Amino acid sequence: MNIKNNERVYRMSFASVYPLYVTKVEKKGRTKAEVDEIIFWLTGYNETDLQRVLEEQTNFENFFAHAPQINPNASKITGVICGYRVEEIEDKIMQQVRYLDKLIDELAKGKAMEKILRS
Repeated sequence: MNIKNNERVYRMSFASVYPLYVTKVEKKGRTKAEVDEIIFWLTGYNETDLQRVLEEQTNFENFFAHAPQINPNASKITGVICGYRVEEIEDKIMQQVRYLDKLIDELAKGKAMEKILRS
């Protein structure tokens, strides 16, 4: 991944991408509540935190840098997203962005929640 592309993603507002996640999964019969559950599981944010992040237009870099607790099981997320193997991405923030992309993708593809959350 090139640095310029990373910086572009870092600056993107989480609030601008969140509705796209929700729309993607709703088209496949899943719910906003499931998207939120994935976000809470991955980042340690709760409903109040997420609302604040959305209202403040927090960018992706700060969204992950200030996450209360990245789930220790996040390292179990493997596979390809956007042409990259998530487990091989060296930049920590970019890897976390792609972890979230991968989990949302799995939700949209109909995977069971307990499998998505690596329980």
